[in-house]
Amino acid sequence: MRAFKRWMKDQGVEWSDALLFATESGCADDSSQSPPISVEALSDLKEGDVVAKIPKQSCLTVATSAASELIEEAELGGNLGLCFALMYEKILGAESKWFEYLQILPPSEPIPLLWSLSEIDSLLAGTELHKTVKEDKALIFEDWKECIEPVLELASFELKPESFTVDEYFAAKSLVASRSFQVDEYHGYGMLPLADLFNHKTAAEDVHITTESDNDTGSEKEGTDHESDGDDDTGSEKEGTDRESDGDDEPVTHDSHSEGGDVSGSDLELSSGSGNESPFLEIIMIKDVKAGAEVFNTYGHLGNAALLHRYGFTEADNPFDILNIDLDIVVQWSSSLFSYRQSRRRLSIWRKMGYSGCVGQDSEYFEISCDGEPQDELLVLLYITLLPEDEFRALDLAVSSTEETNAAAKFQLLEKAVVLSAKGSDPSKKLLLTPSVGAALSSLADARESLYGPSSLEEDVKSCDGCCRATEAKLYHSLMLRISERRIIEKLRRYAATLVTANGGRKRKGTET
Repeated sequence: MRAFKRWMKDQGVEWSDALLFATESGCADDSSQSPPISVEALSDLKEGDVVAKIPKQSCLTVATSAASELIEEAELGGNLGLCFALMYEKILGAESKWFEYLQILPPSEPIPLLWSLSEIDSLLAGTELHKTVKEDKALIFEDWKECIEPVLELASFELKPESFTVDEYFAAKSLVASRSFQVDEYHGYGMLPLADLFNHKTAAEDVHITTESDNDTGSEKEGTDHESDGDDDTGSEKEGTDRESDGDDEPVTHDSHSEGGDVSGSDLELSSGSGNESPFLEIIMIKDVKAGAEVFNTYGHLGNAALLHRYGFTEADNPFDILNIDLDIVVQWSSSLFSYRQSRRRLSIWRKMGYSGCVGQDSEYFEISCDGEPQDELLVLLYITLLPEDEFRALDLAVSSTEETNAAAKFQLLEKAVVLSAKGSDPSKKLLLTPSVGAALSSLADARESLYGPSSLEEDVKSCDGCCRATEAKLYHSLMLRISERRIIEKLRRYAATLVTANGGRKRKGTET
């Protein structure tokens, strides 16, 4: 840390004497990992205080890396380029401009992407991440074979190719996923010394990282968007979506992590590429922090699936947790009640009315919020699926005859005019909340729960309480994810039960459940 501080001073990085960079001794769960570092307040900090100023030239980006010309020659864009730059600087060792900075970074971050396939299968089964992380590993390996290995054969590549292993590439991916920030349009994303020391706290950040000219606008440490490597975005999105299997897209930054350091040692004329933007980033207090308290940034409003996927940790009682129910599960439920043809007809009418679920890379799903409330589009689909045949035929006729189905479909049901809006904002939503729909939601909850295997929620809680977060981090955080998802299923069941018991539990004539 002392060497890193000397390096920051040499690079023109300024920081307040009121900041303490504290090493959390004994917290690393692997002896090969560096102990985590946190930022604490040595004295009271006030809202509006500028506690650090970071030259963009001190940030490690594609533009400032010693490998910038090689990356340009190889046409490596976005995360691929930044990962290559990071690997290149690490292999340069003491010759790298960022040597002292790289020494305080862990070799990798403990995100599921780096877990073994057996660990993924045993620890993530049933969760939102199980399938996604396995797909990510395959996609990142493809990126390595198709994009990185060819660079090692270029005549301009002067380092030892054996240093650029696939394991090092995965390790670099994990660091970029959890630590990269957006610097500006010219630099793109990068690694920001000092800025990436602030730990995350959901919806309770103390600082924002901004450009000097825009210090009233916060930027959070955003998790790099799922690139093909599995650093995915899931605030309420399904993990594994928006990956860039070709590596051309930029990472989703964690709240404003992004640095780009100049590896060449020459003074980089940022103005030539960044217009009138300031050559500095500032870290500004957005609330008061008392002496002795930790100072937090935020990686965004992310649920535990996204936090574990991108950063390798979870939070208890995370208010941004969600649960996803795949459309396939809904179709299986529907097919158990009706013929396959009937199920597909009703799904088709739902789509003609302008509805759809959330779309992932290769799946369609519905979100269940932290309080157990299902996505409106799911309620509409269940309602249509459960319509008696005569009412369904009337709906089919109405949808086929109207020209406004892309915006809204109007049809007459139960002798009442009901308008279903694809935006889910129509007050007639209450008409969807029938006992039959409630019973359907309960069945879907059971089907989703079955994916976790034979263990119960209570057993998961007991196991989590009995494991050590420091030494059994993978087990602990995977259990936290399972528990958070299964508690949402419990809430979904309670939501469904209120519908089943509504109106004395009466069902509409002709409705099957």
